[in-house]
Amino acid sequence: MNENVRKRSCGRMWILFAAAVFLAAVLGWKSPVKALAAEDRRVIPCGMPIGIYMQTEGVMVIGTSQIVSQTGQSAEPAKNVVKAGDYITAYNGEAVAEKEDLIRMVNEKGGDDAVLTVQRDGQILDVRLKPVNTAPGEYKLGIWVRDDTQGIGTMTYVESDGSFGALGHGISDMDTGQLVSISDGALYQAQIRSIIKGEAGNPGSLAGVICYGQDAVCGQIQENCGSGIFGSVTSDFLKSLPQNWVTVGDTEEIHTGEACIRTTLDGQIRDYAVTILEMDPSGKNDNKGILLQVTDPELLEKTGGIVQGMSGSPILQDGKLIGAVTHVLVRDSTKGYGIFIENMLEASMESR
Repeated sequence: MNENVRKRSCGRMWILFAAAVFLAAVLGWKSPVKALAAEDRRVIPCGMPIGIYMQTEGVMVIGTSQIVSQTGQSAEPAKNVVKAGDYITAYNGEAVAEKEDLIRMVNEKGGDDAVLTVQRDGQILDVRLKPVNTAPGEYKLGIWVRDDTQGIGTMTYVESDGSFGALGHGISDMDTGQLVSISDGALYQAQIRSIIKGEAGNPGSLAGVICYGQDAVCGQIQENCGSGIFGSVTSDFLKSLPQNWVTVGDTEEIHTGEACIRTTLDGQIRDYAVTILEMDPSGKNDNKGILLQVTDPELLEKTGGIVQGMSGSPILQDGKLIGAVTHVLVRDSTKGYGIFIENMLEASMESR
């Protein structure tokens, strides 16, 4: 083939490709590449409780307060300087990783002006304030801070390479309501010990214990985002899972009607019957793409429906993993929302 013929052939191929893309967009055809990826992707739907520990990126500001100086004067040096949700990452240029770092640096520098480097709404800022001498050799900034968060949730899925997704929604700080920005995190073994049954106007919860310790580590958390927490499990944890691999269900395959959720209440992973009531694939609210109702008599008897701590419980339909439970309706605990599994898998890929 001479060069001119080759150029004409390549031109025809690009025209045909562009035409195919245009027709797919106009007629709503499904991308063959996406369809193939969804059909071929297999995961283990889990449904067991996990202990979650995450260390914040820097030290998170919870709020400010007045403090009394050694001479008896009241002051609030951090007021209107830092705000709840800020992350303090450095003190006079020295990195701050945890609360103890900040306390040590404040006392070492004494009454000298402090320059705090903070992360706020995606921006890095330097702010200045003056510590207050509250006792001999003791100085304070009047800032309430937190450097870690922990709790219990439900593991949604694990992939063959050990990647995992859990919760189906991000973890937000209890005081600020903002998504926690993390520097590190770990998964631990956990056990459910009691159930507070949900009822109209009062969502219930699962109460349990986290088994801390090096031998109880199940994996590492690399990302906390709006679609869940993501990372990788240990090889021992992956081997311990029942090897019940299932295909990932495409969003377009999901339909109203019978389905089930997989969760753990009494030490045993069980599937419980639910009904898919509505789907919203528009993406306007990723965490609430699926509306479901618990119909399983046993689950209704034990929990009243969906309760806090069940976030991340896999939703299965027609033998495929289609999503994860994310929220309960406060006015009706038998109903809840779920996220499409495709959204979680996409977020997982972006986090790697």
